[in-house]
Amino acid sequence: MIRKRPPFLVVLLGLLLFALGQIAAAQSAPLLIDDSQMQALSTTVGGATPLPTARTVAHWFGTTFNPLDGVTYGHNMVGADPNNCSDCDVTITVDITPLIVTVAGLSFDGSAALPATLASPIFATYDFGSVPFATAGSLSPRFPIGPGGPLSQNDAGNLLQLEDATMRAQFNKTGASSYHVRLMPVLHDTVTIDVPSGKGTTIVSGRGVLAADVNIQWWETRIQNLNHSLGYNDPTHLALYLTQDTVNFIGTNPLNCCVIGFHGAGEVPSKTNNGPQNGNGNQPVQTFAWGSYTSPGLFARAFPPGGSGAVWALQDIHPLSHEISEWSDDPFINNFVQPWGTPTAQSGGCSNLLETGDPVTGIGFAIGTNTYLQGPNPNGTQSADGHYHPEDEVFLPWFMRTAPNTISEPTQTPTTNIGRYTFMGTLNRFSGFSQPPGNCP
Repeated sequence: MIRKRPPFLVVLLGLLLFALGQIAAAQSAPLLIDDSQMQALSTTVGGATPLPTARTVAHWFGTTFNPLDGVTYGHNMVGADPNNCSDCDVTITVDITPLIVTVAGLSFDGSAALPATLASPIFATYDFGSVPFATAGSLSPRFPIGPGGPLSQNDAGNLLQLEDATMRAQFNKTGASSYHVRLMPVLHDTVTIDVPSGKGTTIVSGRGVLAADVNIQWWETRIQNLNHSLGYNDPTHLALYLTQDTVNFIGTNPLNCCVIGFHGAGEVPSKTNNGPQNGNGNQPVQTFAWGSYTSPGLFARAFPPGGSGAVWALQDIHPLSHEISEWSDDPFINNFVQPWGTPTAQSGGCSNLLETGDPVTGIGFAIGTNTYLQGPNPNGTQSADGHYHPEDEVFLPWFMRTAPNTISEPTQTPTTNIGRYTFMGTLNRFSGFSQPPGNCP
């Protein structure tokens, strides 16, 4: 039997199709990302300067003198003025929009994490009097698990949401105080976001946990579009977008990772001309936040003997607690402070914004019972411990170099500066938070 050779063009076409198939297969395969490349980051989007108005989230304006640089700084914060309020109990409606992110043929469903998020200290009430575990004071390995103890001792026995407990401790309005900043969740339909090739890919951690990895500029635009297009968004509410295991990369390299949340603010565009509404300088301002519920084992290395136990607290609601705290203390991204820096901060710090989570990203504590995603990691190691893991948050007196600190709740044991500089107080075992920071290096 004589076999004819196929024409050259047919061979070339076959080779081309095979090559394209190989490229597509390579593009769809998750990128293995090393722990050293997974830097947990947060950022801000936009900003606005509202006048005292009811056309945005309930807030108050105060000033604080910084003795280090001799400047009096102004700040807007969510809720009522803790030092001058008649109605001190403020509830903010939170419009929750879960997002399904599809990328490289896989879907990451934020609605799957919704029940666990609603049951977490973000929205459910807990007793913050003491906690079983907290981050140990170690930079190498970075932020492993350590023992717990008393937390907000003056609010022991009170059932509070996380941000309520944090704000009460920040201004020493604990115990029987009527001061509250409460969040009321309102649930909305899930929105699907399809990530085109070139704008995102998938990554896999050393423990086998998959994540969507999306270009941050493209992602920011999608969130801003939702702010403008979702008819239920209300400038007096917080618009909250929930994803699961979705992170952002900066620039063009997917391994330049990982932003896990941001918050922002912007003037509400006109419905008729796509510009700011004519408010004579008093336009409505929408505040918003995005945070990703992170599976144990995405960032957190496994417990020994299968891993180092480092960045133990960076799981589940850690990113959401970061963004909501920063939104509460700086809702319009215009609370400027003397630049600060600390070795524990993401990227070293040196920021001039009142970003309460950035100095302590990855530092947190365990509380409550979490039943979601608590099994072994895909590679058989164990990172989950059955708890939620809120982030510690830094208080205004730390940024303002206030010493002694007579503004915040006293530390759990007596200290020279009296009041705590973070919510965790002496449970935050890093020396940089037992006193105000120096100038930015």
